[in-house]
Amino acid sequence: MARPVPLSRSGASVGVSFEFFPPKTPEMEASLWEAAKRLEPLDPAFVSVTYGAGGSTRERTHATVARIVLESTMKPAAHLTCVGASKDEIRGTLRAYHAAGVRHIVALRGDPPTGLDAPYEAQPGGYQATAELVADAKRIGNFEVSVGTYPEKHPQSPTLLHDVEVLKRKVDAGADRAITQFFFDNSAFFRFQDVAAAAGIMIPIVPGIFPVQNFKQTANFARRAGTSVPRWLAERFDGLEDDSATRRLVAAAVCAEQVIDLIDHGVEELHFYTMNRADLVFAICHLIGLRAKPAAGRPGQQEPAPLRRAAW
Repeated sequence: MARPVPLSRSGASVGVSFEFFPPKTPEMEASLWEAAKRLEPLDPAFVSVTYGAGGSTRERTHATVARIVLESTMKPAAHLTCVGASKDEIRGTLRAYHAAGVRHIVALRGDPPTGLDAPYEAQPGGYQATAELVADAKRIGNFEVSVGTYPEKHPQSPTLLHDVEVLKRKVDAGADRAITQFFFDNSAFFRFQDVAAAAGIMIPIVPGIFPVQNFKQTANFARRAGTSVPRWLAERFDGLEDDSATRRLVAAAVCAEQVIDLIDHGVEELHFYTMNRADLVFAICHLIGLRAKPAAGRPGQQEPAPLRRAAW
């Protein structure tokens, strides 16, 4: 029988974090803030805001992070990618974030504008690898730094061991946490944990959880990310294309099963890819025992310095 509260093997409560993507339209912005306000009472460890391929949403990402700092109690983790900007530009962004009160960076190589399948080419004067960005984030602002990793290996990586070696270089540069690409086969995550531990990687490896809002869309995301889609998962959603009510119930059950199994295997942190939608994520958090906390203001907190647009 599943535990009534989310406890790790150590007896500590499991922490959660949420990821949003920057809005493209006023309607999408309203949806993002509706989701953020719905999830805020769950007291996440942090919330991250993504970049598009090639840094294409850089301005919107910075604006969203600034608003989280000013208008919520949540701690933002700003995504920074190596693509589409020089070292000097990114260093300026790091300094601006620090001045604005941001203390957590998600440092990523990033996808080229032409897509995940394209080879990575550093911008002139840019970073050759994510480990260099991690080192700069530590040097410039002593940021908490999260990095990405792929439990089923990056689509461009020759082997899983190569992926672990890349992660080890990020850890050696100062990374504090690794957040995985989403997956549905927990055995792949456990295998990756074992290989990483054998390589001397001791930082937390946080599973990325993707609640299935739309199975066809999710399967397309998974294909591009190199994530396997088990047959049993496809069978769970078979025939529900036009039955949204049942699909939501099945999605909650599937995701709850996954996270409870992870918790039962000692996982202490979960990172949810929200797709800027709160209801399913909120329900799953409730199922594993997380409860909303009473709203609290931030009396006496000084308003952070504004993000300097010129620094981007």
